[in-house]
Amino acid sequence: MSLFESLYRDGAAMIVLASLLIWLYLFFAHGRFWQSAPQLPAAAPPECPDVDIVVPARDEAHIIGEVIGSLLAQDYGGRFRVILVDDSSSDGTAALAGTAANLTVISLQSKPAEWSGKLWALSQGVAAGRSPLLLLTDADIVHDPRHLSSLVAKLLESQAQMVSEMVRLNCTSLAERALVPAFVYFFQMLYPFRRVNDPRSSVAAAAGGTVLIRREALQRIGGIDAIKNSLIDDVALAKAVKKCGAIFLGHSALAASIRRYPTFADIWHMISRTAFTQLRHSAALLALTLIALTVVWLVPAAAILFGHRRQFFFGLAAFTLAGVSYLPTLARYRRSFLWTLALPLIALFYMAATAGSAVNHWLGQGARWKSRAYGSG
Repeated sequence: MSLFESLYRDGAAMIVLASLLIWLYLFFAHGRFWQSAPQLPAAAPPECPDVDIVVPARDEAHIIGEVIGSLLAQDYGGRFRVILVDDSSSDGTAALAGTAANLTVISLQSKPAEWSGKLWALSQGVAAGRSPLLLLTDADIVHDPRHLSSLVAKLLESQAQMVSEMVRLNCTSLAERALVPAFVYFFQMLYPFRRVNDPRSSVAAAAGGTVLIRREALQRIGGIDAIKNSLIDDVALAKAVKKCGAIFLGHSALAASIRRYPTFADIWHMISRTAFTQLRHSAALLALTLIALTVVWLVPAAAILFGHRRQFFFGLAAFTLAGVSYLPTLARYRRSFLWTLALPLIALFYMAATAGSAVNHWLGQGARWKSRAYGSG
């Protein structure tokens, strides 16, 4: 073996070893993110404060009736009101929401330029109520009748300022089966729930589909106005609230999203809408992120396929840790353990969508969602 070949193999072995060391840290010291926990159980609160349920909606005519119906059917011991904020829909969303004594519908015709559409709608819904608790929920979430009670029970029991849940996402099409569990898994990796729920940790995150927050806590941070131009509004809200008190983030078995992503292109657009925003529109952070993800996800697979001796065994160990860490999330979505073998390809898809998000930003195109442009340059 020539000196060059020896140096090449030693260098390759060091890179694979670095991947293994990263996975040892992620698996054993990164907040046990892979456990896919905690999950809120059904529970009844010791007391039942009034709740305003705010639902921002834009062009959701095909699902809004089911969503509002599930909210009006909440088995809650206190008073609650559903406030649907129709954000300039063009498909008759407001008319299809139905009518009820505790349902208020607000129709918006425009929004200020400095606001994101969802947050402007949320701010108007929040302003329309006076209850001490606010449930902010998306227009694609269907709720079990016990859901509101369980959220309030957790908020009061933990004395938290905010309780948020990652609801169960739709997982029926091939694209969803391949990519949705990984979306939840990567979110857990980025924001380990155990650290989010630790008041001593600076890690803060929320899942925007279900957020129960004390009105006084929202007022303390300056209201929705404080995050009015955020595209990743749930994380921005969590970071602001955690500076003033404890927050909780868990998984939900009592709420599910009925929004569908039938094709891989649909999920690509969902990711690219905010991926480069997450990196603060920094080319340097993008490059570092792609390099890091290559070492974490692609290097172990390459070492197994093409490596020799140490490279192979280091790669196999790293790949095994990655696969084992994915199993609890696959179990939550009732997917086969064989999907662990596709993790490098799944990660490559997410990496490509992130790079695509950056390209869109640099071209001044941005992503589009509900006939609005996001993240353009």
